[in-house]
Amino acid sequence: MSKTAPRPTITKKAMGIRPGLPLNVSQGGIEELRKDVQRLMDIEAIKQLKHAYFRCIDSCNVEEMGELFLEDATVHYIGGFYEWKFDSRAELLKAVGESFTKKAIGHHNAHTPEIQMLSETEATGLWYFCDDMYVLDLDFHVTGSGIYFDEYEKREGRWWIRSTKYHRLYEWSGRLDEARKLSAHYLGQFGPDQPSRE
Repeated sequence: MSKTAPRPTITKKAMGIRPGLPLNVSQGGIEELRKDVQRLMDIEAIKQLKHAYFRCIDSCNVEEMGELFLEDATVHYIGGFYEWKFDSRAELLKAVGESFTKKAIGHHNAHTPEIQMLSETEATGLWYFCDDMYVLDLDFHVTGSGIYFDEYEKREGRWWIRSTKYHRLYEWSGRLDEARKLSAHYLGQFGPDQPSRE
């Protein structure tokens, strides 16, 4: 880690998160109540969208993963020794397809979402995540946690990921312990072949 790199500030203000619409029951009639219920359903739809992302990435389901992102979605993941930065859904799907192979095991999940509804068609989300990534042909393991910051957009009645980024809170990496024995491995059985590392 560089000692001269500026420390990122992981606060709502530093990440550009604006306050969302209030989560209060409206004082109006049935139409206002319908809007309140729709807002709660939108928050649930966004949660399901993000959970689908983690399922798709760990199972290398790039077909379904492509249904979660806008075509021009931006991605910026900053790890301790790596950085993924993409300006399109296609670039992200290509990277996932090349990384989550028969020689990889991924375990990613997120929880404690802080979803801000900005309007009927825009929202942001903060997610605390934990992950493990095993690269079997290199006997390598990375684990850690971090904060995701997502921007979402609703088009034609459904939510999409417009932008996603994360920054690590911590990351450990190192060689795999040879004493470990793998008794189940989904990608090993069903994942794509490992591309050449040359």
